[in-house]
Amino acid sequence: MTTATAAALRRIQLGNALAAFGNGFTVPFLFVYVARVRELGDGTAGAVLAAFAAAALLVLPFTGRVIDRSGPLVVVVVGAVSAALGALGFGLATSGPAVLAASAVMGAGIAVLQPALATMIVWCSTAGSRSRAFATQFFLNNLGLGVGGLLGGMLVDEHEPASFTLLFVIEATMFLVLLAVLVTVRVGRPVATAGAESGARDSGWGVLLRDRSMVLLCVLGFVIFFACYGQFESGLSAYAVDVTRISTSTLGIALAANTAVIVLAQFVVLRLVEGRRRSRVVALVGLIWTVAWLAAGASGFVHGAQAVATALLIGTYALFGLGETMLSPTVAPLVADLAPARLVGQYNSAFALVKQLALAVGPAVGGALAAAGAWSAYIVLLVVCCLGVTGLALVLGRRLSERQDRPGSVIVARGDAVRPAPEDSLVGAGR
Repeated sequence: MTTATAAALRRIQLGNALAAFGNGFTVPFLFVYVARVRELGDGTAGAVLAAFAAAALLVLPFTGRVIDRSGPLVVVVVGAVSAALGALGFGLATSGPAVLAASAVMGAGIAVLQPALATMIVWCSTAGSRSRAFATQFFLNNLGLGVGGLLGGMLVDEHEPASFTLLFVIEATMFLVLLAVLVTVRVGRPVATAGAESGARDSGWGVLLRDRSMVLLCVLGFVIFFACYGQFESGLSAYAVDVTRISTSTLGIALAANTAVIVLAQFVVLRLVEGRRRSRVVALVGLIWTVAWLAAGASGFVHGAQAVATALLIGTYALFGLGETMLSPTVAPLVADLAPARLVGQYNSAFALVKQLALAVGPAVGGALAAAGAWSAYIVLLVVCCLGVTGLALVLGRRLSERQDRPGSVIVARGDAVRPAPEDSLVGAGR
């Protein structure tokens, strides 16, 4: 990696961290703001979250083609401006239609930023540095969200709508700061091989859907996001309050434990997983999260020992955080290494779409089981999903090349001749 490329990567990660910092000011308070502060009711607040997800699902199928044809910076400009306008709209909205419109605009903007930023990181990294680049991004995102949420909690007053407007203005400003930082970045597009150019007329989605390794990774990604992130604000929090019977303040401590593990352990875990087979790291995450869900289930059966139940529940969130630190240097770089050079944006957008689907389906399933009081079925479902993560990861590992599963490895053929990299790979980035 050249000095200029390393500097560009640092600017990308700085801008991303500042946007996460701004996002942290409002994310914990969206539901309360709509339902209580603007007095629009729980139904409207739920619809706002649904509109946020629906907008993301509408724009992501088209985002990858724009990135691959026009470059990620074009999408960053559109996404950052859209997210900023949506945030300002939230701060000023006083009616149901207004907050729904603001949610859709902001949701679409944030959604398209994800694959655009991921593509910029891919273009600024090599196979050897990519895991560290994505791990650093994940670390800075969580640090920014945590600090933003902490400061937002200190500034906000439920009885003062103007205090919420201030939070949304800060968030909008941070999206514009992200844009200001990223327009200074000059990243060269990787050059595809001649073999890649000859197939340039193929549809991006057609190529992706014929790539069985990528399709399997998308299925794996859906289960990962469904079993973890899709439950944080729905089934798991409801289980913690209704079954484990912890207070909402203790639930906040559990969420803080999740963030603390990520911030404190990310680079320690990175050193441990670098050079290891990615498929086996993901398989281990499935086992760790299986233990986490079993601990969550046990916390609901420890009657008369609330301290033990609370410790089990906090341990659940901490174990999820540990698994997340193992996924951040593993999954996103693998998406990039599976992608042909000309379709990096398409692959990143497809994986972001899978994530959004899981984040939409996960809360719906978790909320339905919570409403029905089917807690035993809920825990069993999530344990099975996590075991499925382990199984799918091992199956995927058998489909990956040595270079894809263990980046930086050298593939040696008979006679000690180095086997050439496959066509349509990222020149200078490895695959």
